[in-house]
This record gives sequence, structure tokens and C-alpha cells, in this order.
Amino acid sequence: MKKVFKFFAAALLIVSVGVVCSCSGDKMKTNENGLTYRFIEKHDDAQQVKIGDVLVGVCTIRLEDSVLNMVTTPDRLYPPVGESMFPGDLNEGLLMMHLGDKAIFGIEADSLACRGMMFPNYYKPGTGMKIYYEIAVTDIITKDEFAEEQSNYVENMKQLQAEEKALIEQYVKEKKIKGTPDDDGLYIIVNKKGKGDKVEIGRNVAINYTGRLLDGKVFDTSVETVAKENNVFDARRNYGPLEYKVGELSLIRGWEAGVINQPAGTKLTLIMPSALGYGPREVGSIPANSPLVFDIEIVSVK
Repeated sequence: MKKVFKFFAAALLIVSVGVVCSCSGDKMKTNENGLTYRFIEKHDDAQQVKIGDVLVGVCTIRLEDSVLNMVTTPDRLYPPVGESMFPGDLNEGLLMMHLGDKAIFGIEADSLACRGMMFPNYYKPGTGMKIYYEIAVTDIITKDEFAEEQSNYVENMKQLQAEEKALIEQYVKEKKIKGTPDDDGLYIIVNKKGKGDKVEIGRNVAINYTGRLLDGKVFDTSVETVAKENNVFDARRNYGPLEYKVGELSLIRGWEAGVINQPAGTKLTLIMPSALGYGPREVGSIPANSPLVFDIEIVSVK
């Protein structure tokens, strides 16, 4: 069984990584569909790429000799290899590869431009310019293995959600919190009801907040005294209410759901599962799959 990959963090193959080399010269070959290619390393006896496989590796994408994108993480999960969308496309080249192969593929830029790919301003349509992909295949996840990884991911998430629910229920019981969660598992506890204008899409709000883990550890706050008391003070930061226009600033779902329609002057406690927070991502001092608690004061609504 191959190692587990975070497949939902997949990136498009055209935004990838690698080492720059020149693709000009007579070493490049062209097949009957117009795909230009050259193999730097070839392993014909190794596992061959098939439709539905997911490739792990490194790649550089260039327009002629200019690098468009480089990323330096080789364990990058790409979308599954599919049927060719047009003669001489990248899928056609990938299906020529084997595990351990390194190759360069050249594709007519016009063929990609007419299918929606964006190019820099030095791209000149109708001039025969090519996009080159230099690819090294370091692992192949078969269609069946990928499906199993997806199934395992779903099952793991269900188990984590059940564990989180139990942890939150225990926290609520220990804190003697009265209230019931909504359908998404979010607790909205109104500690003080304000009398001002309500938080609505398009309005400018100012909000003081303190974010904690269930064990009480503060991971972020807008209140300077709270930051100092909990050893998270940052002298480079300007403390004070977070000001933003509702609907324009992208916030975690639990926060957005908790403050909407609440009037200015309201003080809330929000308790949310990780699905409404940062999910499976580790963010700063927040571990992956962490339920969160926010103490929020809606200072003003304009």
C-alpha cells in the first residue's frame, strides 16, 4: 500500500515544479498528432502510466524559454490522467511515460489558449509558440489505489467528526453551557444582547475576539491585555477591533454564521467543530482537525 496523500489539496499539473532546460534543437521528436517530446530518462520496464492514474513528481512549465511557474514540493498530487482532449495534448504525453521517467513535452500554445488557458502578455497567437512541460514521475497512484485513498479519507473524516462531537459535548458539559448546536454543530451562546444595528452583508463592522482551543489555549486575540496574559503578545501587531465589510473578507464559516444578524453591542461565545474552522489544515498553533472557541464582542455596525 502506498503512502497516504492529502488528495483534496491537489494542484493542477500546469502549476508545478522542476529544473529549467532548453527545449530547442533537433533532439526533440514529433509524433503524428503534433506532440513534441524528448525523454531525458526512460524506464520501459517500469510501471506505465494509465488513464485514471494520479502522478506524483516534479514539473516545470514554460512558454518557449520563459518559466511560467515553479513550485518546489515534489510530493504534489496531480489530477488523474484522462483521455486526450485534443490531438497532441499533455495527457497523450503522460500516457507515454513510466515510473522514473523524465521527459519534455511541447504543446501548441494556441491549442491551449483556445481552451481557456491564460498566458502572459508576451504570448503571440498564430506564431507557433509552444508550452513545454518538463516532467519527472517519482510515483504512480493507480486508479484503484486513489479510490481507496478517497474512501479511507472519508472514513477517517467521519471518525474524526464523531470524536470532535464527543469532545465538544464534554466541553459544554464541563463549562455548564446551556444551549444546543445548529445543524452544523455550531453553538452560539449570547452572553449579552446588544441593541445596535445588526450585522448584515455589506455593512462595516468592528469586532473584538479571542480564539481558544478546547484546552483553553489562546491562539489569537485582538485584545492586547488578553494577548499579554496568555503569552501570545506580538509587539509588531496593532491590537484593536477587527474592522471589515461583511461579505468581502473571507472568514471561517463558524465565525460568519455566528455573527450574522447579531446587533452591535452583543457579546458571544462560539463553539465550533473543525469543519467550521480550519478543517484538516494545521494553521499556526492550531492543530489540524481542532474544534475552536471564540469569545466575540461586536463593537460597532455601520
